[in-house]
Amino acid sequence: MIIDSHQHFWKYHPEKHAWIDDDMKAIRQDYLPEMLKKEYQNHDIQGCVTVQADQTEAENKFLLELALNNDFIKAVVGWVDFKSPNLEEKLYFYAKHEKLKGFRHIVQAEQDLNFLLRKPFLEGIKQLAEHDFTYDILIFPHQLGAVLEFVQALPDQRFVIDHIAKPYIKDGFFAGWANQMKAIGACENVWCKVSGMVNEAGYDTWRYETMEPYIDLVLEAFGPSRLMFGSDWPVCLVAGDYEDILNVAKRFAARLSLEERDQFWYKNVKEFYNLK
Repeated sequence: MIIDSHQHFWKYHPEKHAWIDDDMKAIRQDYLPEMLKKEYQNHDIQGCVTVQADQTEAENKFLLELALNNDFIKAVVGWVDFKSPNLEEKLYFYAKHEKLKGFRHIVQAEQDLNFLLRKPFLEGIKQLAEHDFTYDILIFPHQLGAVLEFVQALPDQRFVIDHIAKPYIKDGFFAGWANQMKAIGACENVWCKVSGMVNEAGYDTWRYETMEPYIDLVLEAFGPSRLMFGSDWPVCLVAGDYEDILNVAKRFAARLSLEERDQFWYKNVKEFYNLK
């Protein structure tokens, strides 16, 4: 069994999806469940977790409707304003939706290096555990210092690092990212998605061998019981097709024991997101 822990759907809009720059123009189009379902049928993948790409509550409604009509969408990671005075009310509302499992904020776009640690945001995140919601951490390596303090401040909250924190693989920067990821991995409430690496290694120049030291490091830091496969479809299509991404993950998984492979491919994502 394989469950893809990280992918997106959208109806492309130039303003809403302005982050899709000219280098990524190949994905300036709609990506909807019927397209991904074909990939999953071709590669024997049983389900996915779909993650927000737009910071609006309209995005939650859009993704939840897709999940309602497509059984292979096992969970939704949505967005909410954690600084909102009505946050508690919003979380109670979303707790009624069985497939809404957690939330994410696009922290990588925040200029404030300590955004995660600012009191209004931190106080909002503290409310997630009451509803058993998870939180996906989307950041760049220069924000990892704040992430360490953030996850240490909330030991009862389940966190997952998206895209192994987007290391600067193409530029060969490793040591600073590695040291911070080891420290974060020592926090048992933090998991990590093995996803998004091909884009960071170079759309046209990535090779498995270039990414391997980074994969080795997250295996050391988090162990096989806190790593999960994610495709980052359709963003990954800038660098390759779905089979390319799956083959990277398979090459990594080949070094694991049979039980560890099951953890990586589906058991860990089921446990983290409490999938039914």
